[in-house]
Formats: sequence, structure tokens, C-alpha cells
Amino acid sequence: MPELPEVEVVRAGLAPAVTGATVLGVTVFDERALTRHPGSALDFEAALTGRRIRASVRRGKFLWLPLEPEDPADPAEHAVVGHLGMSGQLLLRTPGAAPERHERVRLDLAHPVHGEVAVVFADQRTFGSLAIDELVPTPDAAPGGCGGEEASIPRQVAHIARDPLDPAFSDARFRTALVRKDSAIKRVLLDQTVISGVGNIYADESLWAARIHPETPARALSTRAVNRLLGEVRHVLDKALAEGGTSFDAQYVNVNGQAGYFAHSLNAYGRTGEPCPRCGRPIVRVPFTNRSSHFCAHCQRRRSLG
Repeated sequence: MPELPEVEVVRAGLAPAVTGATVLGVTVFDERALTRHPGSALDFEAALTGRRIRASVRRGKFLWLPLEPEDPADPAEHAVVGHLGMSGQLLLRTPGAAPERHERVRLDLAHPVHGEVAVVFADQRTFGSLAIDELVPTPDAAPGGCGGEEASIPRQVAHIARDPLDPAFSDARFRTALVRKDSAIKRVLLDQTVISGVGNIYADESLWAARIHPETPARALSTRAVNRLLGEVRHVLDKALAEGGTSFDAQYVNVNGQAGYFAHSLNAYGRTGEPCPRCGRPIVRVPFTNRSSHFCAHCQRRRSLG
């Protein structure tokens, strides 16, 4: 599943093409792409056509495109919300380009500087979605997410915590949350209501870098260890961003269809049996919920509550 770096690469790629653009037309080829939209495909098409897009914003793994109000007298504001699911792609294409394989929705836009462009939502496994949702104020009055300046967020994204690259992310609040958690630190890193954007790949990589066993109870970590972990999470995410994200197959691409290459920099994830880059002992893999954890049993000693 795409994690923060992959989604941020898509957001940044969309921003110059969609910010200030007007939606000329919308075509829904598969209503399964609108599972989070409260209305029908016809409603989605009608509500979006003619609207102007203000920005391209992200929090965690969610993207949204805030819209100019349809009626200046109506205080309600809305956005197109996107979640890539397991295999979703948002691609920029020239007007009239041939349909993409697994294309579900197409937005035809007119930009005042760049001209016409098509935004294509393609999704092989159909777990991703688009929706029009109401924007609500952020509780902390800070901008809703990366790429946005307004203190608002789609209602269906409001429960998602800020991510560690967000300037408004609170390290102190995160440390306080861990003190109350008996569950494994990896499970907490994957809890999007505590810290967003970190999935299985980057959790394994960050824990390896911080020398923390994934099954360590969260509240067993010292303040120093939590600070070290947050530093490594940010370092791993920044490095992945610089390398375009992690692509293991053709499903994980940027808006131009190009794959990221952070997979070549992985130290733990997917390296079962290979030598740990730090100590040379083999990386082990153990089941974790419906996935796996990859770590070095020597470098990442498990701590218990004492």
C-alpha cells in the first residue's frame, strides 16, 4: 500500500497542474471508485464540473483538492478527497489521451497557465476511492496538511493524526500517547489516529535505524528512545521522498507513471535472510497481523515492561 512518501510524490506532482485549474468535465467509468462518496456517479460528475481547484493537499496517506465555493453566499466548503488504497494511481495525461488500463475516473481540467490536462484515477484492485466531502476546521487551527494553507480538513479525514513531516506535528503529544500504550511500538506506528503516513515498510526501516525491536511495548521506551525513533522516522521518510518513494511493481508510480527507487536503499524490509547492514547477522521475518515484520534480532533487542 502506498505510504506517506509515495502519496506526497503524487501530491507534489499534481500541485502545479491542478492549483487554479477549472474542471471542464468528469467521467466516471467505474462507480466502485466512489465508495467514499455519499452520492451517485452522476452527482459526483455534476457537483465537480465547473469548479475551480485551489490546491493539492495531503495528510498521511490521504490527498484532497480544495474547491472554490460554488455559491459565495454558502459558507460550506468542499474538496475532492482521494485515497490510493493498495494500487490506486493519479496520473497526469494530455487531453484526449487513450484510456489507461484500469482507469476508473477522469477529470478534464483547464489551467490558466498550463492549458488543458487530464487527471486520471486508475486502480487495479479497486480499493482506492475519490469523493467530494465537506471541509471542517482543524482542532488546532493549523493548516490541514502538507501543501495547504487553510486550517481545514475533509470531514472523513479529520480522525487521521498529523504525520511526522507536518510542521504542526507535536512530538510532545506523541510521547504522551506512547506512555499510555501497552501495545507493541510497531502497532502504534501503524495506528493512523496516533501518527499518520507510516506503513509497514517505513515502520520496519525506522525501527531498524533506531535499534528498537518492533514488539517492544510502546510505554517501555524512554523519552530518549522515542526522540531517536521520531528522528529516524523523519530521516527515512525524507530519504524515501528524495528517491521518489518505494516501488516494487508498476502499481506505485508518480503522476507521470515513473517508479520510485527507495527499494534499493532498504535495510530491513523485504531482506529476510540477508546480512544486516550494521552487524552482518541475518535479517529475520516474523508474522505481524496480516503482514510481516523484518528486523535484526541482534541489533534490535526486545525490551519488556519492568
